[in-house]
Amino acid sequence: MADRLRRTTTGAPGSPTGSTGRTGTRELNAPPGLLGPYVRALVPKRGGGPAPERRLVLREAATDPRKLERYAEVCGFTRRDRLPATYPHLVAFPLAMSLMARRDFPLPVLGLVHIANRIEQLRPVGAGERLTHHVWTRQPRPHPRGTSFEVVAEADDGTATVWRSVSTYLSRSRRPPAPEPHTAVLGTAAPAHPDTRDPDPGDPDAATTDTATTDTAADTAAAAVVDEHWDVGVSAGRSYASVSGDRNPIHLHALTARAFGFPRAVAHGMWTKARCLAALETLLPDAHRVEVVFRAPVLLPAHVRFHASVRTAGPAVDGTGAGTGTDTGTGTGTGTGWDFRLHGTDSGREHLRGTVTPLG
Repeated sequence: MADRLRRTTTGAPGSPTGSTGRTGTRELNAPPGLLGPYVRALVPKRGGGPAPERRLVLREAATDPRKLERYAEVCGFTRRDRLPATYPHLVAFPLAMSLMARRDFPLPVLGLVHIANRIEQLRPVGAGERLTHHVWTRQPRPHPRGTSFEVVAEADDGTATVWRSVSTYLSRSRRPPAPEPHTAVLGTAAPAHPDTRDPDPGDPDAATTDTATTDTAADTAAAAVVDEHWDVGVSAGRSYASVSGDRNPIHLHALTARAFGFPRAVAHGMWTKARCLAALETLLPDAHRVEVVFRAPVLLPAHVRFHASVRTAGPAVDGTGAGTGTDTGTGTGTGTGWDFRLHGTDSGREHLRGTVTPLG
């Protein structure tokens, strides 16, 4: 059963120690269910204080072929013999929810906005492989729109790490907390805010730049490889929720989204990222890093334009350094790098901007 846990003490540098309380590593025998965390998420928290230095480990998790098939259909992938780079996030998500929904985690789960994500696929992962997943959170820190924090996930094949991810979430507030010195968790450096200079991606009325008409000379000179228009249906959030388990109310229906300040339901950030990677599926290097910043929500239904071009020299994802703070490799591998973005066809509002960088 998923609720039978084996607590262990880890001596790895920068990892939590101890077997009880707010620190330590807990090994799960099976993926945790999401009903319990969502029920706990309904209970208000007092908030404030540091996050527990706690890590969850799920060993040798196998991929459900039917779930992979459904995920590929929802996101637009065609291959079934390899895991899309975004797929392990589905395995890590219930572990992250278990950490965030605990009473001693200082921020509420409901209404969180996913503002940035970085994934590194260090080699192709076969659909039949069993991977061990490690998930932990970093300390919350002040953000211009409230409080942000990061969820870190890694997957290994028993001998080496093959996948890692850093997701940045925002808990919005009308009065952001006063800046405090940041204490890094698990021996990691304090990353920069991923969108300090950008509009709040959780604000439907945020003013954004019309990227369709203000490309730089370098962007204009780059050869467009993929340019597509997508109609995103009103049920897109519910479809992704059914396969991912992410049933944040902002994604499910206009009525529940309005309770958190959105006029309509909002597409999942990880669906938009996966959909973009699906459009580049046959063009991605075997080992690569994909960084995205979610700049404005995709309100459902929507008509959007996806544009990708061969990456030119320059900083990733507009210099924001999404999730910076862990070892990301040299970025000098073989293959082609890409710049891509997603924006509204009519409004020109940029929803997502990202980069693909080959890894050695």
